[in-house]
Amino acid sequence: MLLVTAANGNQGKLLIPKLLRAGLDVRGAVQSEASGLALQKMGLTDIVVGDLMDPAVLRKAMMGVEKVYHIGPTAHPKEREMGCAVIDAAREAGVKHFVFSSVLHAITTALVQHEIKRDVEEHLLSSGLEFTILQPSNFMLPIKMRPVFLEGVFRLSWSLGRRQSLVDIGDLTDVAFSVLTHSELHAGATYELVGRGRYTAYELGEIISSVMGRPIPVEEIDADKYHRALFGTAESEKSQHQLKVLRAITARYSSNDFIGNPNVLTWLLNRQPTTFKEFVQKQYDAFLAQGSILAEGCKAIA
Repeated sequence: MLLVTAANGNQGKLLIPKLLRAGLDVRGAVQSEASGLALQKMGLTDIVVGDLMDPAVLRKAMMGVEKVYHIGPTAHPKEREMGCAVIDAAREAGVKHFVFSSVLHAITTALVQHEIKRDVEEHLLSSGLEFTILQPSNFMLPIKMRPVFLEGVFRLSWSLGRRQSLVDIGDLTDVAFSVLTHSELHAGATYELVGRGRYTAYELGEIISSVMGRPIPVEEIDADKYHRALFGTAESEKSQHQLKVLRAITARYSSNDFIGNPNVLTWLLNRQPTTFKEFVQKQYDAFLAQGSILAEGCKAIA
């Protein structure tokens, strides 16, 4: 049995179908019934719904599990505590291999979420569990492309001249699949997972423009505005933590590049990593196809 946490998130949505197609026994842990229903639509039947900070939920999630792929929920105020609790529960349950989805350059403690993941890494290293740590760069996220396709503007919340390295989530989950299915080859490893290229926002905008066939301007916005666009305006402990995370990202990425090297990812994939242009083209094709489907549906109704 293999447990995936945050199973309906960016990674889980791609990883779980790959695991199921391989015929593996998979359990997904999610926080809400809605996420549980989404997993059911993927074909997953073993689902634990609840807060992993609840010991009873965590024990249920770990029951009979041999391998864990732990993904900290995005910008969660208890991510550190949750990560350590999941590791402790895995050790108590006799888990044979714990794979942690961390972040590139976790030692950069000026970044809130990096410091959290660094602490979880240290707890894992001290746990006695067999482990693998994945350290992906910034994700190429479909959710970030849809506003560009709809509004014709590419927005980032840090200095547009700074360079960043990116990684495709499909590539990341291909690596996670390999690590989980061939654990003996990856035991004790820490892998930096970085795609090809080091891009300024202007260069990313030029790539998007070339795919869409029209000029796409690039705009820098502040962290607070970016937070509202991503998470809305509701006030809560979670939203305050999210804002703290985004403000730290803005400050760090505006004063320093965030770059890495693609060699490790290339070796693990046994192919070239997905480029940003390939990613944008795939997302734009899907966007156009969805528009065509909607248009045909409207014609049918009319």
